[in-house]
Amino acid sequence: MIGLVDCNNFFVSCERVFRPELQGKPVIVLSNNDGCVIARSQEAKNIGIKMGDPYFKILPVIKNRGIITFSSNYSLYGDMSKRVMNTLQEFIPCIEIYSIDEAFLKLDMIPDYQLKEFALYLVKYVQRSTGIPVSLGIAPTKTLAKIASKFAKKYSAYKGVCIMDTPEKWQKALKLYPIEDVWGIGYRYAQFLIRNGIKTAFDFIQKKESWVRHYLKVTGARTWKELQGVACIDFENPASKKSICTSRSFAEMLTDYADLRVAVSNFAAICSRKLREEKTAASALSVFILTNNFRIDLPQYYNSHTIQLPVPTNIASEIITAARLVLDHIYMKGYKYKKAGVIVSGIIPATNIQLNLFDRKDLPRYEELYNVIDGINKKYGTNTLRLAAQGAGKKWNLKNEFISRRYTTNLDDIIEIR
Repeated sequence: MIGLVDCNNFFVSCERVFRPELQGKPVIVLSNNDGCVIARSQEAKNIGIKMGDPYFKILPVIKNRGIITFSSNYSLYGDMSKRVMNTLQEFIPCIEIYSIDEAFLKLDMIPDYQLKEFALYLVKYVQRSTGIPVSLGIAPTKTLAKIASKFAKKYSAYKGVCIMDTPEKWQKALKLYPIEDVWGIGYRYAQFLIRNGIKTAFDFIQKKESWVRHYLKVTGARTWKELQGVACIDFENPASKKSICTSRSFAEMLTDYADLRVAVSNFAAICSRKLREEKTAASALSVFILTNNFRIDLPQYYNSHTIQLPVPTNIASEIITAARLVLDHIYMKGYKYKKAGVIVSGIIPATNIQLNLFDRKDLPRYEELYNVIDGINKKYGTNTLRLAAQGAGKKWNLKNEFISRRYTTNLDDIIEIR
């Protein structure tokens, strides 16, 4: 059996852990640059706040209904996510971290007669240990486990756990589950299926496999099988990740090349840190830049370019240097840039790096250096130590007027007890 643990209203829950007075009150979290709503408490949902609502449009409702607003605090959310995942690993050795607030669990070692008792205990233990409420869906496949977790979250009678271990149980659930919400069915395919009279997941599995393969190709056929209890999607490990992307929209459009270069250098540094955390290295790097396509009064420009690195690496100085070379190649003067990003790809385990005859760097010394840098930054806060190329970041920083304290990652923001 496979479990899917999903943190309930994760970003809001992270804020509530350190602000218990927010329990029972409407709370929302905004996207980068305080643009739109990306997380809502149940109380905010009941008021009518929708995912993706632009902040400026719902400002009157926020003021009239007393909705507490937060900017995205990814330092806090990332650390709380690690705490949840580490807690899960105390019980389940084989887990796949699917996103910041979701993880798949391999539950083969749990006897069937103990499964429900274990699942209920795990949900309670995670909340007691981290303060984050979670839901757990259990089923024979990943796709069914995702559906089960939605039911566990939606219906309080499940007490946070929904087990779909028989065809009767999951077919009953599939009859209630909209086809557009099925994991693996994208927007285009969902619209196609609805036009063909397929409105629920149950309607979908009534079609013949040949029909599904013809119109939805291999991916659709795999989802079709998963919905019938046939496991087709294997567990993945971090080394199997194909790419890592770090990108941001700027609070103010950038026209100065120096500011854009500093921003790209920081994105490259973040990518390199993620590679080191996962003990991997990248063999290719891409950079993209674009203007604000909503500003039709301004000239528009978009460009990207990819290069192969001489030797796969996770060293920040090398990745930053490569990113700057790519930026030099694609930058055009005279435009106002709204967003940029760095993508590292061709990812392999760091232990499998094939050295180059002309690469003279001392890998053990670099490894020691970045162990120290990463250790200090983990203890005292991100970018406590950084390369000069990363600059101060004042002009490209995100707009975050409602940012909360970084309670778990910055000593200056630590909770004070009176």
